[in-house]
Amino acid sequence: MQQFGIESASFFTSRHFIDLATLATGRGVAPDKYYIGLGQYQMAVASPDEDIVTLAANASKQALQNIDPANIGLLLFATESSIDQSKAAGLYVHRLLHLPKNCRVLELKQACYSATGSIMLALEWLKNNPNKKALVIASDIARYGLNTPGEPSQGGGAVALVLSAQPKLVAFENGSGVYTEEAMDFWRPNYREEALVDGKYSCELYLKALKEAWYDYSELTGRKYEDHDYFLFHIPIPRLAEKALQKLALVNQLPRPSDEEMAESLADSLRYSRTIGNCYTGSLYLGLLSLLEHRTDLAGKRLGFYSYGSGCIGEFFSARVLPDYTQHLHTALHRDLLVSREDLSLKEYEAAYQFRYPKDGTYLELPKVQKGPFRLSEIKNHQRVYEAICR
Repeated sequence: MQQFGIESASFFTSRHFIDLATLATGRGVAPDKYYIGLGQYQMAVASPDEDIVTLAANASKQALQNIDPANIGLLLFATESSIDQSKAAGLYVHRLLHLPKNCRVLELKQACYSATGSIMLALEWLKNNPNKKALVIASDIARYGLNTPGEPSQGGGAVALVLSAQPKLVAFENGSGVYTEEAMDFWRPNYREEALVDGKYSCELYLKALKEAWYDYSELTGRKYEDHDYFLFHIPIPRLAEKALQKLALVNQLPRPSDEEMAESLADSLRYSRTIGNCYTGSLYLGLLSLLEHRTDLAGKRLGFYSYGSGCIGEFFSARVLPDYTQHLHTALHRDLLVSREDLSLKEYEAAYQFRYPKDGTYLELPKVQKGPFRLSEIKNHQRVYEAICR
């Protein structure tokens, strides 16, 4: 039986971050409110010369290191931080990476769920095009507002996944459960740069959609809680993923997991998110990479995935980890990326946050800050101009 799944994957995040202890001190609260209450330690802070396109292109360049670009026939760009009401952000990535002309490119939106929606579409496309590969990118910069409840749960980054009929990391299994309900738990009108969120309501919907999507998945596939070795969850904040595991156990009439069981099940999948923050569409798959890159004993294990997007849609599905998966990861590159980041002071973070691109066509040349292969160099004639720093 032919398998379809992830052949290669990589992530990229900003050069700068702020430690949440620094933010807590500046906001007059105890660091443990963020460290323990959110389960979050640091969050990425974007520089002026990077946006969702540069993050996506840098992550994709890494993911395509051992892939022939000529085989990419589909590029799906998932984001809720779109830079244009018309043009797909993926078209910039297509040019920067010199992908083939006979490649379909689309941008998809449904809050944090759209990367999963993109994967499901790509898997169906691959069944009809098994000799091709699909590039799925999830790229976002999470913004709420200075001195708002959502401020410590910001962050940003991109995850790039190469899907094919020759998977090397995980192979997706048939059957998924879906739950949809129109709701106003999190949204960002066109006239705002920051999201609006009803935090308590959004957490309740996240857990409700988990329960309903699990019921649909379990009924369709016949798989039970104990048939899964690890669970991966959408991670707006790490603490919510922990609540999700507890909820899933209770839904299956099992005892609430102990602290030791929680740590064994989730600690490795949350490592990257604790230091990068919320990546919106990419957070679930950042969790997947975090798990794969911190465990060497996962071959053959079944992973349960829960994807959630406010508004709202939830989906539950599964995949098997493939043999020799550790040989196809970019672990050292990712760890070097995180170690080389620079810690910002509160003043530096607030200055970065308050930076705005011109909205009237004014020319702006951007300083060279970020260190990835691609950067945003200028704003000119109402256009964003990107450049390759190196090849």
